[in-house]
Amino acid sequence: MTKPNAVTKPTWWQALNVYTEKRVAILFLLGFSAGLPILLVFGTLSFWLREAGIDRTTIAFASWAGLAYGFKWVWSPLVDRMPIPWLSNLMGRRRSWLILSQLTIMAAIAGIAATDPLENLGLFIAFAVLVAFASATQDIVIDAYRIESAPEQYQAAMSASYQAGYRLAMIAAGAGALALAALFADHSLAYQREAWSQSYLVMMSFMLVGVITCLFCHEPTIDFKEADAEQDKIKQELRAGGLPAILAHLLAWLKVAIANPFMDFFLRYRWQALLILALIATYRISDIVMGIMANPFYVDMNFTKEQIAAVTKVFGVIMTLVGAGIGGILIHRFGTMKILFVGALLAAATNLTFALLAMTQDQPSLLQSEINMFGYQGLIEITNFHLLIAVISLDNLSAGIATSAFITYLSSLTNKAFSATQYAVFSSMMILLPKFIAGFSGMYVDHFDYVNFFTVSALLGAPVLILIIFVARCVPANRTMSKLNVAESNQ
Repeated sequence: MTKPNAVTKPTWWQALNVYTEKRVAILFLLGFSAGLPILLVFGTLSFWLREAGIDRTTIAFASWAGLAYGFKWVWSPLVDRMPIPWLSNLMGRRRSWLILSQLTIMAAIAGIAATDPLENLGLFIAFAVLVAFASATQDIVIDAYRIESAPEQYQAAMSASYQAGYRLAMIAAGAGALALAALFADHSLAYQREAWSQSYLVMMSFMLVGVITCLFCHEPTIDFKEADAEQDKIKQELRAGGLPAILAHLLAWLKVAIANPFMDFFLRYRWQALLILALIATYRISDIVMGIMANPFYVDMNFTKEQIAAVTKVFGVIMTLVGAGIGGILIHRFGTMKILFVGALLAAATNLTFALLAMTQDQPSLLQSEINMFGYQGLIEITNFHLLIAVISLDNLSAGIATSAFITYLSSLTNKAFSATQYAVFSSMMILLPKFIAGFSGMYVDHFDYVNFFTVSALLGAPVLILIIFVARCVPANRTMSKLNVAESNQ
């Protein structure tokens, strides 16, 4: 007998048909726009600088340009609540912020292309910081747009579509940018700035995908009535207490836009919130710290642009998507926390495979000699490039599983009443500490070596495993409501 409140599951056809929705397609294109800038200020930029002869310590410090992604929670309330004069009236609040961030990204990428890092490294990095800042702003807007533009039944498909577009853009900004730099270069010279500049100008033109999408997509309906009513009430109370109108308005806005989302989180989780925040801040520390030195490492290992583009930027991204798919299946079968632990363990352990690859730099026949001891001489040929394929496969597969579990966990922490600001806070904290530590990675490699660096970066993941165990045991699941959330819970 069917229960009165039982929910009928959609058929397979209905589940697949959701991907034909216009809103899902829009998120694919916006995902492409969001994924394009990130490698242009991280991996691809570090490759450019290393090939130009910039030392590893400087490259690592230059990676701090990406700290803008870690601080986007600071200005996310502004993006969420403040209209842009004239432009918001013309396009709506979300689309106006979106187009402004996209045009800023394009201008900053053009600035990078026009600047010689050997002659004016400071200006070069300043443009990279501007790209990262505008890109982080775009991320805030797209996250809010996704939540507000469609009901709950479309959210999973829209998120999947966004990730597909995002990863495709990473292939373009990674493999594509490296391939174009090689194509535009005069192969008689080891380094040509003009080739990199032309490559970055092509990448800039790809941002038109997001701009055109923004111009033709709809503005989501946003209801600010409840928040505005609370803000007006607080303002009136402060004015009654004798505060000037401007100060009362500012304090009321700060309470509604900034204080409430934070208060909600701590009211729901109380002291356990500190454990959760510590886990969020350190979960990706192993792979982010290692990742800053990955491209300089490939250059120092004498891999060509074409090899790196094919293996790390195309094949690696595909393996990440495969890992994400496997992670989703595992989470459905075993639960989020168990796979969160497995993902963290794999992400840290695969750093040791990079240490193995680094060991072959001075002894390229090390593995071959071991195989020959067992009588297989001439039957198997193992080179550094073959080992690179294996290392990248394991690393990206593990990263996909870990990322799938972590995004699922962050989503479970977010209260829908404050989803835009809270998710911005969580995603910012996720990279802030790791990116800061990663800034010293070049100095560490210069003083020690790659083998030591990759080994230590793997050991950084050990405290994360302990934190996951504590969080799993101490934090109750599904605390989605608080005194600040007046919405009724689902029946």
